[in-house]
Amino acid sequence: MRLIPILTALAVTAFLVLAVLQRDALFRFAQENHLALVMGTPEDEGAETEADPAPVEEAPAAPAPQGVRVVARTSQAEIVDTAVILRGQTEAAREVSAKAETSGLVISEPLRKGTFVTAGQLLCELDPGTRGAALDEALARLEEAEARVPGIEAGVPEAEARLQEALARVEEAEINARAANALKRDGFATETRVAATLAAVRSAEAAVSAARAGLETAKSGLKGAQAQIRSAEAAVAVARKEIDRLQVKAPFAGLLETDVAELGTLMQPGALCATILQLDPIKLVAYVPETEVARVELGAMAGAELAEGSRVTGEVTFLSRSADPTTRTFRVEITAANSELKIRDGQTAEIAISTAGVPAHLLPASVLTLNDEGALGIRSVTPENTAQFLPVSLLRDTREGVWLGGLPDKVEVITLGQEYVETGVKVIPTYEEAASEIGQ
Repeated sequence: MRLIPILTALAVTAFLVLAVLQRDALFRFAQENHLALVMGTPEDEGAETEADPAPVEEAPAAPAPQGVRVVARTSQAEIVDTAVILRGQTEAAREVSAKAETSGLVISEPLRKGTFVTAGQLLCELDPGTRGAALDEALARLEEAEARVPGIEAGVPEAEARLQEALARVEEAEINARAANALKRDGFATETRVAATLAAVRSAEAAVSAARAGLETAKSGLKGAQAQIRSAEAAVAVARKEIDRLQVKAPFAGLLETDVAELGTLMQPGALCATILQLDPIKLVAYVPETEVARVELGAMAGAELAEGSRVTGEVTFLSRSADPTTRTFRVEITAANSELKIRDGQTAEIAISTAGVPAHLLPASVLTLNDEGALGIRSVTPENTAQFLPVSLLRDTREGVWLGGLPDKVEVITLGQEYVETGVKVIPTYEEAASEIGQ
């Protein structure tokens, strides 16, 4: 009753032993006959033709070629545009928080977030308080300082005239002193007269010193008056600037991201009035790995697809020269038009930056295979009709196929049977173009 299971076990054991000991022979048998099972052999095609009723003398058959039958395709390289693919986000071209520079109560009606404002438009106006009176006081002091200048300026020429008069008296006293000395030598003048002329010289010299001191005093007074004028002008400028700070205006055209400060709010220096975003143009920001940064150039065209499906194009306007210390990537910015303000700040974007074209082959993804080292590539037919493994780089995946780089300009790609051959194995290629002609 158990004879059949025993026989089955013996048959399976014998098959497993044969498969292990004769593995190489079985592998060669599969390589030589797998395409015959798929495409049929010339003998099979002859069997399917209608038999000739008249007997024909058969010529001696030629020896069958040795090798593995494969299907191949002749591929010619084409120049294709490659792109650096990055994932980034949109950013506003400019974002500013308009803040108060002085204190005061808000007296203007607020604008609501989302409102478009123009450059210089009033956002917040503060109560002036006593700032107008402070400006009037500064103006009055300026007028007072300016009124003092003419009188002080007139005193300077007067002091100069007094100095000239004192110098003339010194000269006159010196002449009298020389004359008295001459008369004394001739016996016509007394010692008293000589002493009197010398005293007159000393007195004239003292008058010169006093006149010079008076001139310096007049000039100092003029400088002091001019300094008071400048001080008064500075006070006027400060008062006017303080009044200008009562109005917080938009520095550029954009959208309000927040509500403007509410009416009656007490503002202090540094308090937020509103946040403004400039979205036209918009920036697309991403980070390029150091392996790809050499392919990106300023001015290169770029495109992006946003998360909701919309697309935008622009050009590279900034490429960082310093890598992020953590990720070792480089910041790249793309500027794009956004006149309708449909693109918002912070949207996720798939960015493609165009680079120089490279030669590549468009082939079906099924031709890709791996070698023993795990490298991605294809198997081709050499001029000696042997298989050869060629490593490739995957450039782009499309609906028509994959663009592969790293191959010669012209290559015979094995499209069917590449998994059954290795480098150096003899092959019998059948080209797709020839097969299509036979089918026609």
